[in-house]
Amino acid sequence: MQRNEVQQLATIVKNQRVLQTDGYLYLQSAECLHLYAVKSGSFRSFILNADGLEQTIGFYLPGEIMGLDALQSGRYSCSTIALETGSVCEVPLSRLNELCSEIPGLQIQMMRILGKEIASDHDKIVLLGHRTAKERVATFLLMLSRRYGALGFSGTTFNLSMRRQDIANFLGLTIETVSRQLAELSKQGIIIVKQRGVEIIDLPLLTTIVEPCVTHRHTIA
Repeated sequence: MQRNEVQQLATIVKNQRVLQTDGYLYLQSAECLHLYAVKSGSFRSFILNADGLEQTIGFYLPGEIMGLDALQSGRYSCSTIALETGSVCEVPLSRLNELCSEIPGLQIQMMRILGKEIASDHDKIVLLGHRTAKERVATFLLMLSRRYGALGFSGTTFNLSMRRQDIANFLGLTIETVSRQLAELSKQGIIIVKQRGVEIIDLPLLTTIVEPCVTHRHTIA
């Protein structure tokens, strides 16, 4: 987008909203009035089924957009909570629609963002297909690495702000299996795990674990 287009968009973005750990940003089935851009922290989206069980469907990092799932029906299809103290910028949906017709660059950017969401859904299908636990955990780490790198952060040293049970729920594994696979990758000298921090020591070797089971996309959400 051109500088003047960015300035025009900035005029409709409300002041940032701060959320504490486990604070809800929006609830499943609630009316969508805003899209949200992550300014700091990280967030988890999940769906609550009829039995009251949660299914984690994605994680969001700084610079990423949340709430796009509501564009079809006008209501959020999932709930989203803060994984840590974080903040978001609220973008009023009504004004965004108006500006998309006025600012060609914004409309193109929104199309790109929606394209990334579709690619992310494809990645999750591949990730949760007929893959071993090791492949799932390795793929999760590699995709996080690529996402952090694409956002301008380190792609080899980052925090796993999500709890182990959240990762396990997302990957369709048990907490014990996730912990065991992280320990095995650490034992092989591929990663170093320090509490919630992860450092990828051997990125090529991590990639060889993943290579047969995932394409080289840059997002997972």
